[in-house]
Formats: sequence, C-alpha cells, structure tokens
Amino acid sequence: MRKKIVAGNWKMNTGIKDGVALVSDINKELKNVTLPSDVEVIIAPPFTHLTFFEQVTDRNKINIAAQNCATESEGAFTGEISAKMLKSAGCSYIIVGHSERRAYYNETSDILVKKTEQVLKNNMTPIFCCGEKLEDRKSENHFNIVKNQISEGLFHLSDDDFTRIVIAYEPVWAIGTGVTASKEQAQEMHAFIRDIVFRKYGKDISDNLTILYGGSVKPANAQDIFSMPDVDGGLIGGAALKVSFVDIVKAICQ
Repeated sequence: MRKKIVAGNWKMNTGIKDGVALVSDINKELKNVTLPSDVEVIIAPPFTHLTFFEQVTDRNKINIAAQNCATESEGAFTGEISAKMLKSAGCSYIIVGHSERRAYYNETSDILVKKTEQVLKNNMTPIFCCGEKLEDRKSENHFNIVKNQISEGLFHLSDDDFTRIVIAYEPVWAIGTGVTASKEQAQEMHAFIRDIVFRKYGKDISDNLTILYGGSVKPANAQDIFSMPDVDGGLIGGAALKVSFVDIVKAICQ
C-alpha cells in the first residue's frame, strides 16, 4: 500500500511568531483527526521556523520538511543550508526542484541530481517536483517535459534509492493562479508518470510510488482530486497558510 501525503509548502511567508502560531493551531485541529496508518501530513515552513516547529508540533501528526537544500554537504558556501543541517533541525523531507526554484534560480537537472543525492545521503525523503508551463501544454509537449524532468533528475538512482522518492506533479500554469487542472487532467499525468517509472523500475516500485498533485488545491476541490486512482495527495501552496489546511487533510482520510 503506497503512502498518501498532504504537504503544505509555505514558501516565503509568515514571520516566526505568526508561523509558530499558525502551525500550533493546525496541530491543535489535527488532534481531532484520526490519521490512517498510510497517511502523512507534512509542513514545509521557511528555514527560520524549523527549530521552533520541532518544539511545538506533535511529530505523530506533522512531519517537517524544508523547501530546498544545498548541493554540497558543507564548506565555504555562504548563504547555503545543507541537507545535513536540515536533518539536525528536525526535517524528514526536503522539496527538490520546485518550479519556482527552476524558474527563478535556474536550477537545472544536474543541480537537482546533486540535491536529491544529498537528501538521500542524509536519510530524508526528497519530494521531487515536476510540471509543465502553459505553453508546453498548449503545444501538447507536456508529457515530454515531465518525462525529461523525471528521467534527467531521478533515473540515475538505484532501485533501492528510488523507493525513497516522492514525486509532486505541479502544472506551472495552475500554481498560485487559482486555475486548477481538472481531476481528469491530474489523473492523466499521474498515470503517465507511474507508467514511465514502471518502464524504468518495474511494477512493484511504480505501484508503491507516491505521486502528489500541486496546483491550487483547496478544501473545496481536494476530495475530487484525491479521488483519482493515481493521485496520492497534494503539495499545497496558498491553502496551507490557513487552519482550514486541516480540511484538506480530512479529504485524504476519506
């Protein structure tokens, strides 16, 4: 049985005081939610919040993720934060290759290979992001884009290492725009991703791969999207900055 995940990516939002208050409220609401054994809740706050979050969250209810990490393990890299440091701050997951990192910071597949390896080396789980821009979908090149992102970023991994990966499909045209891919569009791409993984790694690994959908998921549409057979949860942006994030968690539990 593959894992189901609802992960909140807070991006560059909230100060420490407000962030701690919000996660404390989410944690309080989750006390009333019975999480099935195959469901995990993750929150990825800004780096500045991490050590505070470890102190105020029930780790049986909320896992902590980082939004990014360095390509190197240590050294003279001013301003960078290594996977090893993030592990020591309580992180269990690290987001790798979010579309905003690819677009604004020119993160290439070669860079993402290094970051993924750092996460795995430090016994954490990479949440590897992929997704096409609007022009790619309009030109019907979206499958090729996603296939290349995954194959270039992940297909160097051994079978054992690949079993530790979570993939998040985020159509760039649906991030922060209020536009959401239909549940059929999400299912189509998730099934495609599972198929290319099957062709590389076989049925057992592809069947157990967790694939998340990201792109304007909110309480009103979460249950519909999560009902699709190859959608195993969501990587949530703006809707994760409200206590009603818990309603999205409840949707994956149904």
